[in-house]
Amino acid sequence: MHRFKVLERPLRVQRDARRSKGRTFQTLIALALAGLWGAALGYGHFRGDMWFLERVEATMTDIRMLMRGPRPAPDAVTIVAIDDDVVSREGGYPLSRATLARIIDGIARLKPKVIAVDLLLVDRGPEDGDRALAQALGASPSVIAAAAVFAEDQQFLSAAGDGPLARTPVAERFLLPLKPFTDAAAVGVVNVAADQTGTPRFIPMLFRTGDRVEASFPLRAAAFAAGQDPEIEPDGLSISGRTIRTDIGQLLPVAFYGPRGTIRTLGAAAALDGRLPPDAIKDRIVVVGATVTGGGDVFPTSFDPVLPGVEVIATAISHLVTGDGIIRDRNVRLIDAAVAIILPMLLVGLLGWRRSIVSFVAIIGVVLTWLVLNVTAFVNGTWFSAALPMMAVGPPVILFGAAQLWLGRRRAQYFASQSALLQRFQAAGLGKWLTSHPDFLAEPVREDAAVVFIDISGFTGLSETLGPDATRELLYPFHTMIDRAVVEAGGIVTGFMGDGAMILFGLPEPSSNDASNAARCCVGLSEGTRAWLASLPAPVASRIGFKIGAHFGAIVASRLGGQSHQHIAATGDTVNVASRLMEVAAAHDAEVAVSQDMLDMAGRDCAFFTSGSLTGPMETQIRGRAGSLVIWLWRSSTEIADGYRQTPPTL
Repeated sequence: MHRFKVLERPLRVQRDARRSKGRTFQTLIALALAGLWGAALGYGHFRGDMWFLERVEATMTDIRMLMRGPRPAPDAVTIVAIDDDVVSREGGYPLSRATLARIIDGIARLKPKVIAVDLLLVDRGPEDGDRALAQALGASPSVIAAAAVFAEDQQFLSAAGDGPLARTPVAERFLLPLKPFTDAAAVGVVNVAADQTGTPRFIPMLFRTGDRVEASFPLRAAAFAAGQDPEIEPDGLSISGRTIRTDIGQLLPVAFYGPRGTIRTLGAAAALDGRLPPDAIKDRIVVVGATVTGGGDVFPTSFDPVLPGVEVIATAISHLVTGDGIIRDRNVRLIDAAVAIILPMLLVGLLGWRRSIVSFVAIIGVVLTWLVLNVTAFVNGTWFSAALPMMAVGPPVILFGAAQLWLGRRRAQYFASQSALLQRFQAAGLGKWLTSHPDFLAEPVREDAAVVFIDISGFTGLSETLGPDATRELLYPFHTMIDRAVVEAGGIVTGFMGDGAMILFGLPEPSSNDASNAARCCVGLSEGTRAWLASLPAPVASRIGFKIGAHFGAIVASRLGGQSHQHIAATGDTVNVASRLMEVAAAHDAEVAVSQDMLDMAGRDCAFFTSGSLTGPMETQIRGRAGSLVIWLWRSSTEIADGYRQTPPTL
């Protein structure tokens, strides 16, 4: 004995060491694969090629924007809105060129830095109106809008190369204002880059077509206000010595200040009437644009589902002038790529570490820490990706976790098979109930229930002829059919009695549908038994039949047995009556004998009324019971077709 123990310990240590080495090897492989997956995603994100993540990123960005909340807009920009008031007063939209000239003149008198007109002036109007507008634009530093026209199948085509202009949007052509206006004012392109939800996320700062490069409308306005042309850098722009960091392709991320009106907005009617407040115009960039209802120039944002386009443009101008925008550039993308590599490797490592509750708590802690850091950075002006780490983490963690579950499946299957084996010795449905209610029926309980008995007529003599093996093979499909019909109806088989079964509706919990479910079960048992009989050889089928009894009333449910073995049982007069009703069914050549109490509880919509034929009522004596009982007889349509004459029921 002592020698055996001495030998056993080294063997056990070796076995545990092999298992530990195997788990370590599996974890190392998973770590390597997780790192490669994250690196591939991070590389694509760094190059700006992860377009399929943009929908998730858009949703996460809106959530973070709402968490950041509305913020006061700087007073460097003022909007003069062509709103419903001025349109109603002037008789329609678009406003005439003469009216627009008067609005610009009214603004110019108050000495703004720049007047930026966010309107496409591409069509000719009355000659005197066009002339007046050109004169108004030329009288003050002004910027007017052009539009870039892109291919139908995609909004932007990226320019190739590695220089400062690499990945800038390439348009098919530019839709420019009329020449008299371009001679009087600078021109900027007003296109925005919206995601799949239609929300503007970026404003391109530069556009290309052929060998021509055009500045965006916000960039042109900001440069005019600074009195200096912008300098183009690889990862941003420089205006008056101040660097504006941009994303790939010179895209300026947009962080909205709030809903419409957050940027100071004045009505154009005030400009016509000379009522503009001087402190809102002087030395400010004034953006003129349409907010009229039905104008169509609106965008959905996290703060406002219909933010006017002029406020989107004004937001970009404010970012350029004050530098208060959100940062997303190549450095931020590089950190995103690093997180896409490190985070999945860390989570996979924690998942493989000890495989206990401690590792899961650590995983949750790491994920929550990343979320807090990501949101905190966004609130403070740095836009790290949320969708990329989620995509990097998801597949490796799920696959590694699934692999761990699969590797441990044998032990789980063993316990499951043992549990399933034990369940087969207990009524269907009661096993799980007893697991969560171990004190169920510790004391007998009296309650109302529906009781159904089914039995094969003439089977005793047949079994003597067949022998035990053939009898068992004959009964197996019959018992299987009973089990299926009972489970489908929501009952439980409390016991198989050779060639019959006792079925109960009302355990483990009573229901108002117990009687109607029992009726449905009786019809199903009848149909299933007739099909089973039809499948038997004619000499066997001709010697046997079946009978069903069903009753509703009070039962006593309890546990029967000793300490080593117990089973759930139902006793009482209701059980005895249901059993005796099988004799009544056989005596009247019916398939089912059902009590009046059962029919009353089941109702007129139960299966006895909707299929086959009910005859009755009739009073009958029940063996072993004083007094009579009102019962009904049910026969299937098949039996009626075989020659039984139907007597209509009268309740």
